[in-house]
Amino acid sequence: MLQRVAFGHQWLLLVVVALLALAALPAAAPAAQAQTAPYVELRGWAMLPADTFAAGPPSGFAIGPANGRRPPFAQQPVQGFSAVLPLWNGNWLGLSDNGFGAKGNSPDYRLRWYELKADFRRGSVSVVGYTEMSDPNRLAPFPIVNAAGDRVLTGGDFDPESFRQAPDGTFWVGDEFGPYLLHLDARGRLLEPPYPTPVPPALRPFARGLDVVKSPEHPDFVALPTPEARRAAANLPTSRGFEGMALNTSGTRLYPLLEGPLFDDPVRNRLLLREFDLATKQYTDRIWFYPMEAPNNAIGELTAINDREFLVIERDAGEGPNALFKRIYLVSLDRVSEGSLLQKELLVDLMQITDRNRLTRAEEGAFGFGPIFKFPFVTIEAVYPVDSRTLLVLNDNNYPFSAGRRPGLAPDDNEFILVYLPKSLNLRRS
Repeated sequence: MLQRVAFGHQWLLLVVVALLALAALPAAAPAAQAQTAPYVELRGWAMLPADTFAAGPPSGFAIGPANGRRPPFAQQPVQGFSAVLPLWNGNWLGLSDNGFGAKGNSPDYRLRWYELKADFRRGSVSVVGYTEMSDPNRLAPFPIVNAAGDRVLTGGDFDPESFRQAPDGTFWVGDEFGPYLLHLDARGRLLEPPYPTPVPPALRPFARGLDVVKSPEHPDFVALPTPEARRAAANLPTSRGFEGMALNTSGTRLYPLLEGPLFDDPVRNRLLLREFDLATKQYTDRIWFYPMEAPNNAIGELTAINDREFLVIERDAGEGPNALFKRIYLVSLDRVSEGSLLQKELLVDLMQITDRNRLTRAEEGAFGFGPIFKFPFVTIEAVYPVDSRTLLVLNDNNYPFSAGRRPGLAPDDNEFILVYLPKSLNLRRS
């Protein structure tokens, strides 16, 4: 009897200790309440073929075959669009990312933005020209791949993922390797040294003693002997830098958004959103957090529709039939809950778009064409409001690796879609 009573007390003590431990853990950032997907229509579809190349030196020497394509390539693939901007002539600027997905395999991929002409009547996209990013004035504070040559920047130097044009005509690019902000002129030339990302006070306990946010690809860690050593020195995981960056419609402030949390942040589904003042060229002390629906999700873009509201692409890592979560949300800097968490409104479920005008046809071996159109790509990284009810959305085809549209058959094309919303967005300046 005494042994049974003692065992009961021990069991009760263990329960109490476990409950106290759970209570001490930081709560996950609350995701948005379940929302019914709004009815949206496909109003335009156009495609740039996967096997589109532009002039330049051979590339892809550090990657292997994928989806029936055997590198190296004789020229530069036109691929990996991670942001899009409108041009005065009705064309678009599409920013390519670092090339083949990593710093080590992309030193022969030249960083560019392309001018693209989308013809939605014919369903085609063509390349008009391109601008290469370069550092002729030696402003990068570290050696670059083409240091002894023309100083054209490559995927071994930066990973450009977000792209905005300021009122003065210059461009700002959000990079993942630093992560950095890059300031370039209209000819793609670096105007200033890259801007590092200070750690805000709210995240200093999780910053591993670093004053700035640094990924394992940060130049400070290039001399470390192993990937494990670089990860141990960094405070941000690989490929989790400035995937999205908005410019408010007044053209005064940038809002770069990290794609993932710091390594040691116990709240695994909150992403840091910062404010950068273009007049002072400094970060302000204002921060917010974007709450993802799941810790393994990622964001693909952040685009302003006015001075206070933004579109956010949030996605899972699936493609083809495994693509389940590809969405566009609306957030406002004025709708914030405890802990500076942005509140989200679901605008578009990219896996449930009505193609009532039969712009696409079901096709053997293809996934997502037909009456219910799906955008089943692993990376969807560009959205821009064409007007108050129409969004342009692009995928990043990760050439030659991604195959979400025709799994196992062919690499993804670059698809441009126009999505028509059931209600108008507020595109006015605040």
